[in-house]
Amino acid sequence: MIEKSADQLWFQRLLEFHCEDCGSDTGFRSRRRTFSERYLLPLFLLQPVRCAECFRRDYRLVFMPVKARLPEGVKKLPAPVTRSNRNVA
Repeated sequence: MIEKSADQLWFQRLLEFHCEDCGSDTGFRSRRRTFSERYLLPLFLLQPVRCAECFRRDYRLVFMPVKARLPEGVKKLPAPVTRSNRNVA
């Protein structure tokens, strides 16, 4: 078994998303909310990212590959309504 050096682990942590709470490896870009998130974070090459499993919000480098948000106009489809043949009062 090949052990990774501390430098390799540090570099891997910068380039791969892993949630610090649940350990999930799926993240989504989150909406920029405040003035500092809109104008200051990009100066430090940071973006808001949300975990897909536990929804924890964090800041990560813009180089980190995460999934894009759904466009604002796209609505989630409602769950299909199942009809019962029973008449229940």
